[in-house]
Amino acid sequence: MPGRDRTYVAVVGPSAPTREQERDAHDVGAGLAQRGHVVVCGGRGGVMAAVARGAAEAGGTVVGYLPGTARADANPWVTVALPTGMGDLRNALVVRAGDVVVAVGTSWGTLNEVSLAVSVGTPVVQVGGWDLPSDDRVRRVPDATGALAAVDVLLARP
Repeated sequence: MPGRDRTYVAVVGPSAPTREQERDAHDVGAGLAQRGHVVVCGGRGGVMAAVARGAAEAGGTVVGYLPGTARADANPWVTVALPTGMGDLRNALVVRAGDVVVAVGTSWGTLNEVSLAVSVGTPVVQVGGWDLPSDDRVRRVPDATGALAAVDVLLARP
């Protein structure tokens, strides 16, 4: 079945990002799409919209898990809008859908998603982010280019 062997990368971040975080998220989305990965996100604004726009502009597929019940709430770059009706609890769906999680920026919701990923054993790449305890499950990089390189390394692991 086509697409079953594609890698899904969940990208998380604040709904009110800085311009730098928006730029990084856009670049992450574009880079992931250029590598053939499916981008998974929360489907709405901020980092979610920036990563979706970057991926869509590069011809990629974007899956958005929406907190509400209306597909129309998705940003215009989401390819597949999945309304959950779960509010912020949909964070777990976003994280569990990813083979790797990329966190761009910081917010309490983003920290929740990073901790969920770490607790279930999904590797995390942070662009910026928190100074978390030293752990081989979380890689902190300064920019989008570093994030893409870290994702490449993590996906190449046996």
